Amino acid sequence: MAGSKSSELLERGGPGGGVPQPGAGRPLIITEDPALLDDLLRLCAAAGARAHVRHAMPEHSGWESAPLVLVGDDAARRVRGAPRRDGVFLVGREPDDPLVWQRAVEIGAEQVLRLPDAEARLVDRLADVVEGAGRPALTVGVIGGSGGAGASTLACALAVTAARSGERTILIDGDPLGGGMDVLLGGEGAEGLRWPDFARSRGRVAAGALEESLPELHALRVLSWDRGERVAVPPAAVRSVVAAARRRGGVVVVDLPRRVDEAVAEVLAQLDLVLMVVPGELRSVAAAARVAAGVRMVARDVRVVVRGRCPGGLDAEAVAGLLRVPLAGEVPLEVGLPGRVAEGEPPGSSARSALARFCAGFWQRALAAQGVPA
Repeated sequence: MAGSKSSELLERGGPGGGVPQPGAGRPLIITEDPALLDDLLRLCAAAGARAHVRHAMPEHSGWESAPLVLVGDDAARRVRGAPRRDGVFLVGREPDDPLVWQRAVEIGAEQVLRLPDAEARLVDRLADVVEGAGRPALTVGVIGGSGGAGASTLACALAVTAARSGERTILIDGDPLGGGMDVLLGGEGAEGLRWPDFARSRGRVAAGALEESLPELHALRVLSWDRGERVAVPPAAVRSVVAAARRRGGVVVVDLPRRVDEAVAEVLAQLDLVLMVVPGELRSVAAAARVAAGVRMVARDVRVVVRGRCPGGLDAEAVAGLLRVPLAGEVPLEVGLPGRVAEGEPPGSSARSALARFCAGFWQRALAAQGVPA
């Protein structure tokens, strides 16, 4: 494993540090303040962006074509009358200037940024320019309502099905005690980074570099745990990695543990939807009620997937009603699945299986609800 050096590489934006990827947009800086210019160039380098620098209003094509315009407070008067556009920021250092908002309105600035307080926010916006940020990934977490509910199986099948349909897909193993999603995919020996490699991550992780660093299995990228002794990654690192996974679009599936600690809360806060897998029997429903209570404290949208029905057990509507959680669907038990997994066939591999059909229907509905063509 590459260790902290790999994590530092991801935070710089890939090989070459401040060199943006070919074709990346270049922000425009307009200022005559040498100290402010030094600060802005430093922040651009941190985000992996190369900037065009002008001391006055450039020709209209340069003003309009730049993906982001940073106007120094000293230069605001020189860009009055420029065509109105999105992505203009007025940047300075003086915190108590009462006229700053007037100047921002005059140039059509989107925000006023005061350094150094706004440095982190500005680096994020600059990095979005480099990475071509668009619609974030539809991000779905899967959690077991009780032990052995089959959450990891469903998470894996959802990811495999999404990748088979052509979606850019990342599967994240959020449970360090779950045995490893790479194992479930039959790729425990695949080259690439695992969670412990990100333990020292600080700040923003570059989305493209993250994706390229992960093992590729069955047309998807997977972030899993290694076979070492580390079972925790700092919450700040977890937040940065999940945010990076989301920024490139497509879908992200997260296999969640049945506990809500600080790191798990960071994941839950970024999820569009949580699927809680519950077997159709009363004892599992009782356990799931406790899990749901913890998840609902952080997650925006929690729904239940009922897995099979035990003899004399509860039907899907009854389970959802007892939990007071909307029903996302019912997954029948799939005979022979453990044996096929043991032979190297991940859950969801067969498009004709009941599990894969459930996953395909779920993605069709979920992507349509997000306005994404299925």
